[in-house]
This record gives sequence, structure tokens and C-alpha cells, in this order.
Amino acid sequence: MKKKNILFIILVISIVLSIIMAIDLINPSGIKRFTLGDRITVWLITLIVYLMHKSNTSKPQLVPSVLSNDKANNKENDKPNISFKDVAGLEEIKEELQETIDFINNSSKYIRMGAHIPKGILFYGPPGTGKTLLAKAVAGETNSTFLYASGSEFVEKYVGVGAKRVRTLFEKAKKEAPSIIFIDEIDAIGSKRNLESNNEKDQTLNQLLVEMDGFNTNETVVVIGATNRLDLLDEALLRPGRFDRHIYVGNPNMKAREQILKVHTRNKPLDKDVNIKELAKKTHGLSGADLANIANEAAIIAVRHNSNRISSEHFNMAIERVLAGLQIKNPTVLEKEKKTVSIHEAGHAIVAKVLNMDKVQKISIVPRGHALGYVLKFPEEDRYLLTEKELLNKISILLAGRAAEEIIFNEVTTGAKDDLDKATKIAREMVCDYGMSDLGLMVINENFLKFNYDILNEEINKILEKAYEKAKRIVEENLDLLHKISNILMEKESIEEDELEGIFKEYEKATDFAS
Repeated sequence: MKKKNILFIILVISIVLSIIMAIDLINPSGIKRFTLGDRITVWLITLIVYLMHKSNTSKPQLVPSVLSNDKANNKENDKPNISFKDVAGLEEIKEELQETIDFINNSSKYIRMGAHIPKGILFYGPPGTGKTLLAKAVAGETNSTFLYASGSEFVEKYVGVGAKRVRTLFEKAKKEAPSIIFIDEIDAIGSKRNLESNNEKDQTLNQLLVEMDGFNTNETVVVIGATNRLDLLDEALLRPGRFDRHIYVGNPNMKAREQILKVHTRNKPLDKDVNIKELAKKTHGLSGADLANIANEAAIIAVRHNSNRISSEHFNMAIERVLAGLQIKNPTVLEKEKKTVSIHEAGHAIVAKVLNMDKVQKISIVPRGHALGYVLKFPEEDRYLLTEKELLNKISILLAGRAAEEIIFNEVTTGAKDDLDKATKIAREMVCDYGMSDLGLMVINENFLKFNYDILNEEINKILEKAYEKAKRIVEENLDLLHKISNILMEKESIEEDELEGIFKEYEKATDFAS
């Protein structure tokens, strides 16, 4: 039973007793059944219960609490002590942001020239690349108030709540100027409007557009947005005058990865054998967040091994943990399956080595995550452009495990699921985005994709078949090497880079001698 109902019942009983006692007090017969103390006690209880009942019913929740109390709760609105010194890599982006920082710090010289501060800066790119950290660093460099909000905080089912929150946020920013408003995942409120749009979301976006337009020139307020999906944002939000500058924040290159690793290891006791440059090479394609995670995992592994320092072995184990997943101890893998996995992984390694696309760091048949085995490989250097031949080689490496299974066992297993997924994605990009198919130079849009699905499938399949045949040919030419690597994997479960190099050199000498 609810508290309010219980109070009401007690109140009724108290009132009835009070009435009985009042009648007894004026009883003409002169015989009193209740003493003065009884009457005072009951009347006091009645008064207290009445006041409690009144206070409980005087605050009816006729509207949702989200409307009645819309204060900025737990928002990060302090002045961060983070500066650009804490942001490793991203040198070009930091240089680009220097103008905005200088404008906030020395606005008078820009105003004299008739220039005005950029109202909005939009960071876009993959997750974990440092967009939030950059926004905090801008606030720290300018000693500005940092107001953090997530796009999802403005989305409510009650009409008007999102718009009100936007107004509140911008009012606070104006009061505490100079200030930086950072809206993370801005695509939650800034996505394109259409006939099927949600009315509340549209109102919230409209309010955001109005607020960004309504800044006076003397208010030093900069809006920084961050998104992983620039293509989803409404055109009205992206135009100059709102988000004036669009800055792509991508995954770091090798030099940036080296700087990021230095930042995340500067307070950690490293062993002399740790080479940050080599670690940067081994972590190709990883984001800043991944690198921070690797540094942290390496420290945890060192503690687990009761070591006083973090060694290169700990870092290698951390890279495996992040890239391949958690190692499964005491796995119940059948001997036949183990052999299949060893052949599969040996196929990947041989084709990768022959095509010289990636440097193989380690082969393992120790189960990690969902995978029964894996090959850790990375390119020798960062690449930004790939030829059609190189993309076909990448697909051949991915399909080499399946090719090896088919050649040795005359059948295939479900182990190539992830490889097929990645290979199909590359082939689809070659057809739809890069013009590397018989369909010509056109870029395939969604309308063409919808009505010509069979044609596209045929083109994608042609590329996959071509790469698969190449992988099979390479494996067939190196069957002795395939069995040798497979046998070593069955015995030792893993092969490191140096040992693998030795196996290949020994095989090459034997081949030369035989010829």
C-alpha cells in the first residue's frame, strides 16, 4: 500500500477519535471516559498526521520530472587543465586550432581587422581518435569554461524538453564566456530532417540552429561538435556561419602513434628492451584509444607477472589481447580441429609472405575470443593509396586460409567466416567506390545498388574468385612449407616473427638446392 493511502487511513481514524473525545468532553452526565492526557495525545497525533498528509499531496507529479527539474546536472563545466602538450600527434589539427585559440585570447586584434571568431568547429572521424581530448585542450589553452553535453541528452519523448535544454546550455555559456560548448555525438540531434522525422527531434535541431545563429559578435562562445558519421548531419547545420570549420580526426600515422605511446607510457616504469618505435610499427591502423588501452594492458600484465618493469614481452601480450581477444585457457579443441586451424593459419602466413604485403609478426593456434587461431601481421609502412593489384593481394591473403583447407582436406570449414567478411568488404569497395570493375568508372549509389543487386554481386564475386585462385596457386606451390609450419604449430602452438623468418630462409635454401 502506498504511503499516501496509509497516512489517509491514520488521519481518518485520528479524526474519528478526536470527535469522540470532543463529545465526551461536553458529556452532560459528568462521567468522563478519557483523561486530559489522552485527549492531548490524540489531538497532537491528528494534527501531525494531517500536516504530513497535506505536504504529501501538495506536490502532485502532474508533469514528468524531466520537465519540472531541468538543471544542468553533473555536466562537466569546469576549466580543464589539459593543454596541447597532453595531445600527442595531430600536429596539423593543433596548428589549425591555433587561430581559434588566439582569437579567444587576443580578440581585439581580429576585431580591428573586421574578422569574427568561427562560431562552430566540427570534428569528425572514427571513434577513439581524440576528438573530445582536442575540445578539452582548446578550452584549457584559452582558460575557457568547458561545457560538455552528449547529443542523446537532448533527445526526449516529451515535446519541448530538448529545445529547452539547448536554450539552457547556451544561456549558461553566454554567462560564463569565454566558453567552449562541446556536443559529443551531435548526429543524435543533428541528423537530416525529412517527412518521417520525429517532431521533438526537429524542434531540438531548430533550436540549436537558432542559438548558433544568434550569437552576438562580442560573445566569446565557440561550439565544438563531434561525430563519427558526418554524412548523417543536416545541411543547415554544416553551412558556414554555424559549423564554419570541418576537421577530420583520423587514426594516427606511425609518427603520431609513437608520440601517443610516449604520452601513455611516460609515467610507467619501462624495461630497457622496450622500443616505442617498434611498438608504433606493430600497431598500424589502431586509434589513440586503442594505444592507451595497450599501454594500460601491458602495465596490468606486468603486475600479474610480479614484474617491477614493463617489458617488450608484456607489450606484445597486450597487443595480442587487444587485437585478437582474451586467451582461452584449457580449451577443449579436438586434435582434428587443431590440425585444420594450423593448416588454415599457415596458409595465411605463406601467402602474406610471398605477396610481401604485410609483415607477419606471429602465428598462433591458441584460441582467443571467437577465433581458434590467428596471424598477427602489419604493413612495413603507412599506406594511404593502394593499387588494384594490392587490393587483390589483400583479398588473396584473407582467403588463403580457406584455400589451404580446401587443398589439404578437400573440404572447407566455418573457420573462414571473418576472413570472408573482410574480403567481401574490400571487393565491394573496389566495385562501388573505386571503379575497379567491369562496371566502369562510376561510383555506385544506393539507388543503383537497390535495383542492380545481381549485377553488383556478380562483379564482387568475380574479384573474390580471382583472388581465391591466386591464393590457391601460391599455397599449392609451397605445400612442403605449409606442412612444415603446420607441424611446428601443432607442436609449439605459436611461431614468432624471428623463427618464421628462419623457416622461410631454410625453405628457400632447400628449394634452390633442389633446383
